[in-house]
Amino acid sequence: MAESRSDERVRDEPWRRARLNEGAPASLSARTLRSAHRHLATLLRPGQSVLDIGCGPGAITRGIAEAVGPTGRVVGADLNSHLVDEARRTHSGVPNLNFEQCDVYNLRWQDEFDIVTAARVLQWLVRPLDALRMMTRAVKPDGKVVALDYNHEKAVWVPERPPAMQAFYAAFLRWRADAGLDNAIADHLAEMFTAAGLIDVVESPQVEATRRGDPDFATRPAMWAQTASFHGRRMVEDGVITESARAAAEAEILEWTRAHAQSQTLYLIAVEGTRPRG
Repeated sequence: MAESRSDERVRDEPWRRARLNEGAPASLSARTLRSAHRHLATLLRPGQSVLDIGCGPGAITRGIAEAVGPTGRVVGADLNSHLVDEARRTHSGVPNLNFEQCDVYNLRWQDEFDIVTAARVLQWLVRPLDALRMMTRAVKPDGKVVALDYNHEKAVWVPERPPAMQAFYAAFLRWRADAGLDNAIADHLAEMFTAAGLIDVVESPQVEATRRGDPDFATRPAMWAQTASFHGRRMVEDGVITESARAAAEAEILEWTRAHAQSQTLYLIAVEGTRPRG
């Protein structure tokens, strides 16, 4: 029960729910800059310096390094040492790319990067505004902070998901909210950017829609089976769902994707803001 947890466990709860390890979903490594962070891709230029917060295994970060070219500099930062080690192993051949383990609430950089970005990261932070303030500190005056994230409450599936899948998704959002995480953070990013002191704040809808017949359709809705396998086991530990319900949802998602799903639309927004001079 929550009341029996130590103070340390309570403070650590959002990170515990978000943390990724050697068993992290394979979908993270399958992401690319142009498929998974499209707005950022339009902002990158040769020679820029970029800090990628919550880089995970580094798939998008490598794309950033390729976009800024050999005269640019890219740093991927993540709290999870396993993922940082994996990123270093996987992308060791990219000379302008480095990875560091660090806490977004305690970034060591100041006035250093042309762009600081975080994709699908702030949704896992209980203090996203504090993180944005640190990101703003790390970017140069006139540099840009860019964030991409979800409103999980606006996702749409056609046809409607089967009962076990619906129940799992509702439990997943409840489990996140109980830890103090914002399920609708995409719609709150712009106001947080302003609160962090950024100017010229611009929102860009980044809906991810996939339909049967698309090349990646088989993997997109099935990502929720990975969620049921990965985060679902922690939900079982926390008493949010039973193991039988978790396993049923995982199997049902895969079968629904294979035989019935027609489309999935995930609601994301990219927000950029500029750090003012002075």
